[in-house]
Amino acid sequence: MSIPSLENYSLPVIKSLPENKVDWKIEPSRSALLIHDMQQYFVRFFGEDSGLVKRVEKNIVALRAWAKQHNIPVIYTAQPIEQSDKDRALLNDMWGPGLTKADPSLQKVVPALAPDRDDIVLVKWRYSAFYRSELEEILKESTRDQLIICGIYAHIGCLTTALDAFMRDVQPFMIADAVGDFSEQEHHMALEYVARRCGSVVATGDVLSIGASAATVLSWSLLKDQLLDLIDEEPELFDADENLIDYGLDSAQLMGLITDWQKLGVHMTFEELAVAPSLNGWWQLIQGKYPQLAE
Repeated sequence: MSIPSLENYSLPVIKSLPENKVDWKIEPSRSALLIHDMQQYFVRFFGEDSGLVKRVEKNIVALRAWAKQHNIPVIYTAQPIEQSDKDRALLNDMWGPGLTKADPSLQKVVPALAPDRDDIVLVKWRYSAFYRSELEEILKESTRDQLIICGIYAHIGCLTTALDAFMRDVQPFMIADAVGDFSEQEHHMALEYVARRCGSVVATGDVLSIGASAATVLSWSLLKDQLLDLIDEEPELFDADENLIDYGLDSAQLMGLITDWQKLGVHMTFEELAVAPSLNGWWQLIQGKYPQLAE
């Protein structure tokens, strides 16, 4: 009845994203950022020291910083402790009692994403962030008709909120590598549904590149995260000086990375990267061509 223990899986990369049916573009003056249910209670089902959670958190931290830089409202959802049977209703049948007073600390948003004073925190009652909340009114009052969605879980609350936004004439954007889910299959299912039925699916890098230069987007850490999403290695065992071919990186994956970097304003060739096929080797080559990049 409760949420099951969840396993780590690889977050999607740009080349694996579904094709969007619409050509909507995120415009900072029209957007609000929704950080969905990133509470200790929901994150804990991934277990301690989850690589997936670390990467999702890191991407959301970057999205939040970008939003504040562009004066974009940052909105959180958080379920309350000890909901009454009337308030919780059918959620009891599907998921059990949820948050309880037994450990009130679990209601808190994870420390890396703790809300600031000027952020908005909405009480979450159902899958959709719009249900019994002021979200629609907040968007209207701030003349925002685009909602950038990140958090957990992709195929439940994030997807339902995206569909609900669409039904209210708000353009939803689901950030493919800034949401977590029960499984890789369900994660991709959520992305497919949004892309083809109610919104647009984009990557964190696509968002950060809006109104920014490569110097504020591409970094050694981002490059490492991109590689870890492609190879079968735990983050703590990854050697930044090891030959990436020995990790199983193939030419198709490399070309996908080159395409991703081009969207960030960084143009490297296959031949240039083949000279030093390691994380540190690539970063040295990139910095040599783009000395303004820092890490």
